[in-house]
Amino acid sequence: MATRTDAPTRREQILKEAARLFAERGFHGVGVDEIGAAVGISGPGLYRHFAGKDAMLAELLVGISGQLLRGAKRRLAEADGEAPGAVLDSLIEGHIDFALDDRPLITLHDRELDRLRDSDRKLVRQLQRQYVELWVGVVREVYPAVGEPAARSAVHAVFGLLNSTPHLGRPSRAATAGLLHRMARGAFDAVGGAG
Repeated sequence: MATRTDAPTRREQILKEAARLFAERGFHGVGVDEIGAAVGISGPGLYRHFAGKDAMLAELLVGISGQLLRGAKRRLAEADGEAPGAVLDSLIEGHIDFALDDRPLITLHDRELDRLRDSDRKLVRQLQRQYVELWVGVVREVYPAVGEPAARSAVHAVFGLLNSTPHLGRPSRAATAGLLHRMARGAFDAVGGAG
């Protein structure tokens, strides 16, 4: 039997619906009343949870950047002692889970990042840089002959590939995850000279 902690909180429900609506219609195309209706509360009731739409957007974009970084650090800690290739596979799997499960956040990031306050946008960029550098370190362990600039370029290219999921329609999750993983490793192999 599921415990109460398994259910998403009201705040999490609001954020999930806000992300979906913002991704579908744009930040300015959605009002607080619509977000409230999507979770069964009045629009003004949202202000008990958030100061406004700007606060929701900031929490969504800063939150997912932090979540990706924490998840990658956790995967590295859990993989202590494993072969570098297995560590890279674990990072790829984690990013694929995000890309398939949180597709509205990818769209939201692409379209709305510039709407954040400067301090929030800088925090998102800082978290993203740390995430990239973590990947660059692992890629260079797997492919020691690859220089840092090439590894960084490869990581960004793979992120572009994995973050293309909002354009895929509704494919089979398992088949898509497998395809994305093979393509990501193929891209790294090409840079590393093993392809």
